[in-house]
Amino acid sequence: MLVHDRLFVDGDWRTSSGGEAIDVVSSSTEQAIGRVPRGTAADVDAAATAARRAFDGPWGATGVEERAAWLEKLGAALQARVPDIAQAIAHEVGTAIGYATKVQAEFPVSMVGANARFLREARLEETLGNSLVVKEPIGVVGCITPWNYPLHQVVCKIAPALAAGCTVVLKPAELAPLSAFLLAEAAREIGLPAGVLNVVSGQGRVVGEAIASHQAIDMVSFTGSQAAGSRVAAVAGAAIRKVCLELGGKSAFVVLDDAPFEKAIPAGVNHCMQNSGQTCSAWTRMLVPRPRQAEAVERAVAQLAKLTLGDPFESTTRLGPLVSDAQRESVLGYIAKGRAEGARLVAGGGRPAALPTGFYVEPTIFADVDNAMAIAQEEIFGPVLAIIPYDSEADAVRLANDSPYGLSGGVWVTPRACWPSACSCSSFASCCRWRRCRRGANAGSVWR
Repeated sequence: MLVHDRLFVDGDWRTSSGGEAIDVVSSSTEQAIGRVPRGTAADVDAAATAARRAFDGPWGATGVEERAAWLEKLGAALQARVPDIAQAIAHEVGTAIGYATKVQAEFPVSMVGANARFLREARLEETLGNSLVVKEPIGVVGCITPWNYPLHQVVCKIAPALAAGCTVVLKPAELAPLSAFLLAEAAREIGLPAGVLNVVSGQGRVVGEAIASHQAIDMVSFTGSQAAGSRVAAVAGAAIRKVCLELGGKSAFVVLDDAPFEKAIPAGVNHCMQNSGQTCSAWTRMLVPRPRQAEAVERAVAQLAKLTLGDPFESTTRLGPLVSDAQRESVLGYIAKGRAEGARLVAGGGRPAALPTGFYVEPTIFADVDNAMAIAQEEIFGPVLAIIPYDSEADAVRLANDSPYGLSGGVWVTPRACWPSACSCSSFASCCRWRRCRRGANAGSVWR
């Protein structure tokens, strides 16, 4: 059991005013593997007050080099904890241990040091005409992070904030909070000044709302669901507070007719299934030419068979369980909707009989999906791929854009040399598509 019975506030560990705890459950064993405090609004108040004091005091007076040095120290302290971070996230989220080590632990740790380099290269003052533009820290930042990439999303928020000279009140996701406490341990170990980083675990409707509404917090950064983001924006907006939101996706991957299907289709399947589909930027809608849908389906199913579902701690596992029982039931509900709406199930679709313990769902592929179906319009956040046939490239563009989301996307096409030998425009040596020749003997022609 990884028990953290106190919050990290004002540079030290402090008992929560609420006195209650949240059990952290392993997604593969369904057993409690950790515990963190169930924070309260009073805890947020203490953390925000400490962060304000630090920003108005010593941290606000630090220079670029000093902040960069602190980030480098923090990165080094986190690097020593990579195995523990990967183990914790593999348990919490279900991420396969190899992916957890490289993507969930090592990559975000490297980003801490990268922000130190970015800070040293940043132009914090710039003259534009007769004006001097000066970039200054906004103040105290409230960070509310999701469970699917717990340390990555924390680092994406706190590292730039600290680099800019801001202080932070962080609420990690209640389903996956352990890596945030390892971060707090690292901050305390290096002696990061008191109040610069504060960690308050707890429920979103309590701790998250308290962060969004607190008068000492100048900006709120939130990553998560559309519904929760809407609530954060409403609460923070009541105080005219700046808000930054990242709210899910239903990204399209368009495979054009001349694409190498033997490469494009497996790549699309891998992208959709990364982290067992628990990725907001995943390409969960694969758009293929209708005459080649059968080929795309065959290749997709073959690739899916290579992605071993199993214990996240086994070296051969590519896909682990989902984060919780509630998430599993939600994904299975979407699979049932897909079948009820007439999509053709070609792989997966249920719980794996060989894995009775753990929040597992078979990686699933639907074909003949209509873009109006729920599985094409709503974020499932699980290992479910919708293959959608299109009739023309214009139709593919229309389908790709027919979504309430816009987070990510991809197009795979075979590049073609744009310029024939008669073209005298030597400045275009690379391959492209649909570019109008503007110079030389073929000016005005469209080459594809």
